[in-house]
Amino acid sequence: MMLGADVSEMSGDKRNPAAQGLSIVVPAFNEAAGLARLHDRLCKLADGLKQHYGLGCEVVYVDDGSTDATLSIARGLPASSLDVQVVSLSRNFGKGAALMAGLDHARLGAVLFMDGDGQHAPELVETLVGHWIDGRYDVVYTAKAHRDNESFLRRVSVRGFYFLINWGARQKIPEDAGDFRLLSPRAAAALRQLPERNRFFKGLATWIGFRQIRVDYEPESRAHGVTTFSPGRLLGLSIEGLTSFSVAPLRIASLLGLLLAFVAFLFGLSILWETVVSGKSVPGYPSLVVGMMTIGGVQLILIGVVGEYIGKILSEMKARPIYFVAEHSVKRAENSSESTTSRTAAE
Repeated sequence: MMLGADVSEMSGDKRNPAAQGLSIVVPAFNEAAGLARLHDRLCKLADGLKQHYGLGCEVVYVDDGSTDATLSIARGLPASSLDVQVVSLSRNFGKGAALMAGLDHARLGAVLFMDGDGQHAPELVETLVGHWIDGRYDVVYTAKAHRDNESFLRRVSVRGFYFLINWGARQKIPEDAGDFRLLSPRAAAALRQLPERNRFFKGLATWIGFRQIRVDYEPESRAHGVTTFSPGRLLGLSIEGLTSFSVAPLRIASLLGLLLAFVAFLFGLSILWETVVSGKSVPGYPSLVVGMMTIGGVQLILIGVVGEYIGKILSEMKARPIYFVAEHSVKRAENSSESTTSRTAAE
């Protein structure tokens, strides 16, 4: 039985990688105000890629259960320079599920992920495509050039997150890397092979390997509205990423247990010394209470850490679909004909 996956056949024509085309996946949640402007920029991008590389493009808009007019606006976007797919999920499943839905529905070879809020500049895509076609890189990922405009606490938190998730990892996740990245056809095929339901995309895209290159960039200001990623939600996503992709919290729990055992051993030696050698009686109540509260608090923390991993195991064992598609439509650029399919089954 073969325990790996062979994606070598997905390399395609090495003389002309552009022949396989590019699918641009755009997850959208309440992005109605800026979606039309983003689509205009993507159409100009598609024209430029067609002219420079002969690269055919499509865009896959994934409506992740928006409560505004995102879906209706996406349905009306013209397929002037590139094919347009609109995938509407039955509810808000989260960005990871929306990215996976876009990857599953991408019909062309290479896949590019970018946000729908306008902070990922379409003009930068041509640089990413150049690394793929001319440089023969399989994963071209972007990362923030700096975090000078962020608070000290946030910079320290980000640095600590990447330190933890990369601690002891064979494949390091690049610091400040985001979901704005391009995958070659074989890299996209490899990512589709991964079966887990708790998907930390930037980690998985690094884990698959192949030739990877970093491109630094400055995120643009949001075209409209404010971010939905509050500090509490970012903390939750960090915990999700750590427990989905790293065993560092469990290792910390083991080291903390060893440290407490060592401290307890030293404390026991000190009690023995004072009782046998000095003849002094050690006060019992304060030391007993402090020791019990310390050990009890640490135990509750460790139970919580283990509980996070057990929850991940339970989620994987249930094997529920990570998303449901409520509506799927396709507009083809060549004849502007539209075909719409509604589905109620999991994709």
